[in-house]
Amino acid sequence: MSVKIRLQRHGKKGKPFYWIVAADARSKRDGRFLEKLGIYNPNTNPATIDLNLDQAVQWLHNGAQPTDTARAILSYKGALMKHHLDGGVRKGALTQEQADAKLAKWLEEKAGKVDSKKEGLSKAQEAAKAKALKAEKVANDKRAAAAVEAAKVEEVADVAEEVAVETVAEEAPEVVADVAVEETVAEVAVEETPAAEEAPEVVAEEAPAVEEAPAAEEASEETEA
Repeated sequence: MSVKIRLQRHGKKGKPFYWIVAADARSKRDGRFLEKLGIYNPNTNPATIDLNLDQAVQWLHNGAQPTDTARAILSYKGALMKHHLDGGVRKGALTQEQADAKLAKWLEEKAGKVDSKKEGLSKAQEAAKAKALKAEKVANDKRAAAAVEAAKVEEVADVAEEVAVETVAEEAPEVVADVAVEETVAEVAVEETPAAEEAPEVVAEEAPAVEEAPAAEEASEETEA
């Protein structure tokens, strides 16, 4: 039976995580498996990998073939290195103590690299957070300055309105005085109008003196006769 070490998908849509399993090569990807060797979660930064190193190496000794992704994970966790060193021990090129020492040194160096990567990621996250806070502070300062400016503009508008009202109030008595003068002139003109209207009556009373001229003409005609 051909055995593969591969990933079996779990989790929900958009956030999957995987089991590292040894399974029959003929079974479906997410079907039955022979043994669960660990988990791989790519949703964290860095990715979380939990692997049973000894069992994974044992399956490699038995001829199990890892897929490309599984091979990368096994290499990252030192399973391929241990498999290689165990082969040297079987051939007599190394003692078991030497192989264990080499593996321990390799794992220590790998752990140092992982810790350095984590530290770098942590610093990058802190820098990004500080940058975001700084940008937020700048935005808040701009909003506060805009609010202060708007308040100043509103205050100036209110003062201008008050000054305009006071100016109109101060000019109002002069306008009232002008109106009073105009009303007085109008009343005087109305009172003087009847005197002008009496003139026709005087003319009418004197008019009959002019009409007596024909009587004088009749007297001169009688004298001539």
